[in-house]
Amino acid sequence: MRSTVTGHEHQGAYLLPLFYAIEQARGEHAYRQLPAPAPASSLAADDAPLGLYCAAHLIQNSYTAGLAHADALRRLTAAGEVDPTSPWTLLRGALENFATGLWLLDGTGRSERRRRALSLWDEDMRNRQQHETDTGHLPSGGGMTGAQRRAEIRALADQLGLAPLTAPRTHQILLTAAPAAGLTAVKVGAAWRAASGFAHGRYWPNLRASQPRAVIPGGDGVHTVAFVLDEDQHRPLAEYCRIMLDRLQEHYEARARAR
Repeated sequence: MRSTVTGHEHQGAYLLPLFYAIEQARGEHAYRQLPAPAPASSLAADDAPLGLYCAAHLIQNSYTAGLAHADALRRLTAAGEVDPTSPWTLLRGALENFATGLWLLDGTGRSERRRRALSLWDEDMRNRQQHETDTGHLPSGGGMTGAQRRAEIRALADQLGLAPLTAPRTHQILLTAAPAAGLTAVKVGAAWRAASGFAHGRYWPNLRASQPRAVIPGGDGVHTVAFVLDEDQHRPLAEYCRIMLDRLQEHYEARARAR
């Protein structure tokens, strides 16, 4: 048996609350950014000793990246070009980013929140270091390499008593962020796992989270199954994205405003 995918008349009413939230974050030419933390805010106090490697920059970037992924699905839906795979992949990107922002905000205690920020920066620069190695790139104008940045981050962690830094794993971030958003971790993890299966071209999510539309016999005796998006299976992922986005905005506002 082979599989193929096909588009169909996508209803998508369950996506409207998420799309409405995304539209509220759209400006005229770009997404509205989360504001810089007020100097007297809790988030500013977290970030005070971190310098360039503050949590606020990471949270703001995750927020914008999450919006972009969800907005891409909004535009795809508006164009009537929904396929069985892209909606999963796009909302996977949105969910991971919104969860990361929430995870950075909601660590228990200031030291844990700082450790999470530095751990994510360290992993960011590890990936940059690998890219520079692969491409032979060197920063111009005396800029620091990824390896040098990473050494600086680790020295800062030592100085603040936050070492050793452990690379954060996406699945663990999701499971940790879910309760902070009032969600059940195992359910969020299950939706994310299906989305990751689609993103990586795995076979199983087609059988578990898509809807077969037709079976086409082949001349070689192998049948091809055509799949369409199963909206009932995709609905929870969209809801988790909307809730994570709402909680991220709420928690950021609470932590970034002056006290």
